Amino acid sequence: MNAPELSLLDLGLAALIVVATAGFVRPLSKRSANGLLVGMARMSLQLALIGLVLKALFENVTPYWVLLVSLVMLLAAGREVMARQHYRRHTLAEWRNGLFAMAAGSFSLTLLALLVMIDHDPWYHPRFAIPFLGMMLGNTMTAIALTISRILEGAHQQRAILEERLALGERWQDAASTIRRDGIRQGLIPVINMMAASGIVSLPGMMTGQLLAGADPVNAVSYQILIILLIAGGTTTGILVASRLTLKQLFDERHRLRLDRFREEKEQ
Repeated sequence: MNAPELSLLDLGLAALIVVATAGFVRPLSKRSANGLLVGMARMSLQLALIGLVLKALFENVTPYWVLLVSLVMLLAAGREVMARQHYRRHTLAEWRNGLFAMAAGSFSLTLLALLVMIDHDPWYHPRFAIPFLGMMLGNTMTAIALTISRILEGAHQQRAILEERLALGERWQDAASTIRRDGIRQGLIPVINMMAASGIVSLPGMMTGQLLAGADPVNAVSYQILIILLIAGGTTTGILVASRLTLKQLFDERHRLRLDRFREEKEQ
């Protein structure tokens, strides 16, 4: 049993819903409304392109093309993490730190799943590698963005407290422990909520896709449990790395708070 095919009219109706909601948001925040519309357009174009890319990859299975697509996905995710921040440095180091945190959380566990748990021949087959990496990157990207945002906002809000603790002789690692803890907690909220609600409040995306494609429910559940556990481990790893690297940008080698390195992005 296969899922019914969707027409362009069906997709257009769904797009109209987003356009309408953006219209309601626009008087409150022009930037957010524009973000919805641009995001919808980008999403549609990107998914259409990845559909064509995956079709070509399935017909010509080589590790080099899979690696190239994976790197493009990582670079795009790194850009999105930093582009959504309220406080920015606009430096290569900022982007590099985001990439490193996501690679640590996503690539390592995706490789583990493909080599040990899925055990498909070849292990790099794009039918498994690209969707798994995409889910890992998507969730890790959100968690890292939330963590970095919370840490930077906390540093600006608690500037006086941080400088006082540093003046009393504390290392920056100790002085910033509270804002790092808050950042980690903020980043973990989505994945904790996902695990708590899965199967009761919602059916996660991978499981829904398999069920619509006619897969056995028990096998679909097994795959979904696997990916959620990997996402939890990957996002936690990425958050820990990102929080550490972000704090290192906030302080210099003399343990001074350097908020002057960051520029506030104006809301429109």
